[in-house]
Amino acid sequence: MKSLVYHGNGCTVFNSKGDIVFRVDNYQERNSNEVFLMDLSGQVLFSIKKEVITKRLRLLGRWSGYLSGGFKGKPWFQVRRNWKYSKGDVICDVNLGCDKSIGSCYKIQQIDKKSSFKISNNTGQLVAKVNQKQSSRGFGYGDDVLTLEVEPQVDYSFIVALVTICGLIKHKL
Repeated sequence: MKSLVYHGNGCTVFNSKGDIVFRVDNYQERNSNEVFLMDLSGQVLFSIKKEVITKRLRLLGRWSGYLSGGFKGKPWFQVRRNWKYSKGDVICDVNLGCDKSIGSCYKIQQIDKKSSFKISNNTGQLVAKVNQKQSSRGFGYGDDVLTLEVEPQVDYSFIVALVTICGLIKHKL
């Protein structure tokens, strides 16, 4: 994915009218450990950082989301990859407030082998669905062109942050 900024990698999120709503950038390089989700004006909504448990176990890290632009204090949410998943199973668990005793607040599940997945809350209710964008003739635009359906009363920026982390986990961003 190419960034709107010349020296970075990221993506842009458009609404159904074609207006830019969010942008994601790392200002560094592809597969970065730090990414910023911003609104149209460039205000950072979430700072997302991969936290590696040990250097030998790089794959077992977690992604932490901090409100606004910085990595200080307690993360607002954390995403851990579930390594036991098979098709249709949970690929990531999301904790809000990072309280492990509460358990997972959201689950991200793979729908197919492409870029499609769904996000459900702790009661199993669907809150968002991501699919590869299709043309009117049914052709896909590419793995990096997605449609996002978000249920009402759900924070769109939080869902976009989760979709961004999925892209980072799959090395698409």
